[in-house]
Amino acid sequence: MDEKKSRILIIEDNRDLAHIVAVHLEDLNMQVDKSYNGQDGYKQACENDYDLILLDIMMPKMNGIEVCKELRNRKIHTPIIMLTAKTSEIDRVLGLEMGADDYLTKAFSIRELVARVKAVLRRNEVYTQTQAEQNFEQCAEEKIVRGGLEINIEKRQVFLEGNRVELTATEFDLLVFFIRQPGLVFSRSQLLDKVWGYGHEGYEHTVNSHINRLRAKIEQDAANPKYILTVWGVGYKFTEQFSDTKGLSASK
Repeated sequence: MDEKKSRILIIEDNRDLAHIVAVHLEDLNMQVDKSYNGQDGYKQACENDYDLILLDIMMPKMNGIEVCKELRNRKIHTPIIMLTAKTSEIDRVLGLEMGADDYLTKAFSIRELVARVKAVLRRNEVYTQTQAEQNFEQCAEEKIVRGGLEINIEKRQVFLEGNRVELTATEFDLLVFFIRQPGLVFSRSQLLDKVWGYGHEGYEHTVNSHINRLRAKIEQDAANPKYILTVWGVGYKFTEQFSDTKGLSASK
């Protein structure tokens, strides 16, 4: 049986760049669709099932940040890597805050792009499986409970005070990484390496934005978090305050 091809959507108004990226991804046996403006790309992303979207920020008709925001508002959680030519950090941060999984600043190398694409696809593959594999195959328990948080590892589900919390693949991986090691402090570069699978300097905003989004979903007051804590000048840690209860997952 032929291996299922990963399906990628490139939304990029620079046709030459879109073509070059597409050629390299197709060489890796990926199926690639292209769109040259935000409006058409948004429509394609809504109507088709993609494994990953490469999304330029500066585009006609509908910019990349708007596209990302609207996709997330529609509960379309396809992983997104933002592509930005701007040097201003605000564009990268806005893209991540709107729900992007990662970003690359032009002019990026094809080698770096391919590495990012592979890392995101690996994480998303884990997310879509019903059994815990790869990073979680050492886990024997089905459920971890800390405070009001309940994490079902095998089903990759999170509940807060009994209510289902919708997390992206990366947000889930980040939460589980933290919750397994309460009290241990991790720098942003360590988190990039352990959770995202790379450690390039200059991409720490990826970590900051994901932690902000995760806090917004699991903390009662994101400005005064009780689960994921900031250790100023060092990094982040998961609180040691709550006892860890493990057992069979509840029926939800």
